[in-house]
Amino acid sequence: MAYLTIVGSASAEIVVSRSRFLCVVERVEDEIAARGVIEEARRTHWDARHHCSAFVLGSDRAVERSTDDGEPPGTGGAPMLDVLRGRELSDVVAVVTRWFGGTLLGTGGLSRAYADAVRAALEVATFVQRVEQELCEVTVDLAAAGRLEHELRSRGTKVLHIDYTDLATLSLAVPLIAVPIAEEIVAELTEGRAQLFRRGRRWVDAPVGEL
Repeated sequence: MAYLTIVGSASAEIVVSRSRFLCVVERVEDEIAARGVIEEARRTHWDARHHCSAFVLGSDRAVERSTDDGEPPGTGGAPMLDVLRGRELSDVVAVVTRWFGGTLLGTGGLSRAYADAVRAALEVATFVQRVEQELCEVTVDLAAAGRLEHELRSRGTKVLHIDYTDLATLSLAVPLIAVPIAEEIVAELTEGRAQLFRRGRRWVDAPVGEL
C-alpha cells in the first residue's frame, strides 16, 4: 500500500483583483496537527479577513475536512479540498489566508482563487510516496547470504542489517506487494530450506514511483 504526500511545507501567494491569497500547505500526521497549522495561520496573519482550510488524512484518505471561514458557503474550503483530492494527496493540510482588496469576486471568482492558491503552493512542494513495508527476517547458510541479499535488493527489498554467526540472518523491509516475490526468491535460492518470517509493518517515505 502506498499514497502520495509532501515533504515539510510549501507556500505561495497569488493576487486576484487586489485581494491577496497566501496558501500554506504542510504535511501533518493527524487532525490535531492539522488544526494547529490552521491556528498558527490565524495567529501569524491576524490582520487578514479569512483563513479558509482543507485537509486530508490517512493512508486511505478517509478523513477530509474543510471550512470556508466566513466566505460564502462552498467558495473557500470546498475548492481547496477538491485540489487535494485531485492530486490524490493525504496527510496534508492547506490554509489560504485572504486579505480583501476592495473588489468583490463573486462566488465563481472566489472558488477559482482559493483553488488556484493551493495549486500554486503545490507547484513548489516536494512530493514523496508513503510506502507500507513488511518487516521480515530470514536465516540462511553463509554461502547463500550474498546472492540472496543481491536478489532481494534488486527487487526493491531493503536489507536493514545482517547478523552473522554460524548462519546469516537478514533483517528486511519489503514493500507489501513484493512480499510474495521475496518469498519465492528465498524458497528458490535455498531450495525450500529457509522461510521468510514476518515481524510487523512500518511506513516509510520513498521517491515518487518507487515501490
